[in-house]
Amino acid sequence: MEKRRMECPALPPGWKKEEVIRKSGLSAGKSDVYYFSPSGKKFRSKPQLARYLGNSVDLNSFDFRTGKMMPSKLQKNKQRLRNDPLNQTKGNKPDLNTSLPIRQTASIFKQPVTKITNHPSNKVKSDPQRVIEQPRQLFWEKRLEGLCASDVTEQVLKSMELPKGLQGVGPGNNENTLLSAIASALHTGSAPITGQLSAAVEKNPSVWLNTSQPLCKAFIVTDEDIRKQEERVHHVRKKLEEALMADILARAADTANNTEIAIGT
Repeated sequence: MEKRRMECPALPPGWKKEEVIRKSGLSAGKSDVYYFSPSGKKFRSKPQLARYLGNSVDLNSFDFRTGKMMPSKLQKNKQRLRNDPLNQTKGNKPDLNTSLPIRQTASIFKQPVTKITNHPSNKVKSDPQRVIEQPRQLFWEKRLEGLCASDVTEQVLKSMELPKGLQGVGPGNNENTLLSAIASALHTGSAPITGQLSAAVEKNPSVWLNTSQPLCKAFIVTDEDIRKQEERVHHVRKKLEEALMADILARAADTANNTEIAIGT
């Protein structure tokens, strides 16, 4: 790896930017950017930098990769948010609604009507089954294709990896659609997720698709699957605990160094 370290004028005096260029592997030619405080503390992301600096430096227009303040970029993002109809709500605030884009399709069947007469035995009839089960658009999960999460530096976050036993159904099914369908089913309801139990759905999904279940074939979660998932969760929690402890120790070391420097001066 090739390292280049230089001063960063956009940050307070003493701050340095380091660019590490990868020389081998599939990512050869790409680079990673880090920042070092005057005391030598290393920062790997803009959120870490913002937490450390607090209100002493406004990093809203700071570009983490170039190390420069870019007000035009901030203005462009604000303009894009203002012009985006999906982010417009009352008061020009961004739309924080997490409801999914499920379109309720109007029923094509005859609906009960009320005939207004003076007859004393006149009653309003309704079909409770039709009221409870509103029709829904088929394969609406495909509207989520192309959407992805990113951090504050606009780096796309790595997507989840689904178990190999899960297989999608429907026209043009792929891993992204399958992931969106399962996540949406977990988000919109509390019923168990079983997949499409009918074998006929593979022959004609448009007719036999169960809209209350995600676009995947039926699957069974075994006790072994649960045990493996518990191990993964325990491992991730352990890594998070170690990372938090390392951050606490680093902060304590920085505080001690700053105290020694203040006493020495």
